[in-house]
Amino acid sequence: MTRVPMAARRECNKVTNPILPQSWYDSGGMKNLSRLLAAVLLSLAFAAAASAHPHVWVKVTSQLVFAADGSVTGVRHSWVFDDMYSAFATEGLQQAKKGVFTREELAGLAEVNVTSLKESDFFTYAKANGIDVTFGDALDYWLDYKDEVLTLNFTLPLKSPVKAQDLNVEIYDPSYFVDFAFADKDAVALIGAPAQCKFSIERPKELSAAQGRQLSEAAFASGNWGVNFANKIAVKCP
Repeated sequence: MTRVPMAARRECNKVTNPILPQSWYDSGGMKNLSRLLAAVLLSLAFAAAASAHPHVWVKVTSQLVFAADGSVTGVRHSWVFDDMYSAFATEGLQQAKKGVFTREELAGLAEVNVTSLKESDFFTYAKANGIDVTFGDALDYWLDYKDEVLTLNFTLPLKSPVKAQDLNVEIYDPSYFVDFAFADKDAVALIGAPAQCKFSIERPKELSAAQGRQLSEAAFASGNWGVNFANKIAVKCP
């Protein structure tokens, strides 16, 4: 996938997005409104260079959780946000020590994230034996802050655990506002799975520079463009 210059990322991140809903801004989450307005104006200037997508970059680590009877019960996600988004999201948050945020201090932001992600199906889609499966509300969620970046941790339980010979999970943003990519190492694990179960992952193909220059906002708005950048997990069990 085409990566945009850091300066463009800095400004493009500063736009209302599906991870921080409008209520976050309306409730005073942004301490300095004038800076936000300035950032929005600047983002317009960078839009052409950045193709306006994506605005947020996330590194993904996922664990597929199995019960003792071999059924799949859910997915545990750990999402590491890019540094610019992390700076934007934490701006104005109260902290006891400068440069440090505890889980308690980030609890409100974690709740905002999870509430907003629910509206987007947590960008996680799954099929068991070719049939769509449904996730429940996120559980055990919290934010960590390390090396100036945020990491959102949460569990997505299946509404009904399912035994499957073929399980497929995809992580992507249909609008491609958020660029998801598997972590470079140990991106996926099976927790408690039968010994015979095996998994494979498929990373999205990179977009050439020429293709990137041809894209526009209209292309993204026309449909489910983000599916072209899906991170895929395929699990085979006996």
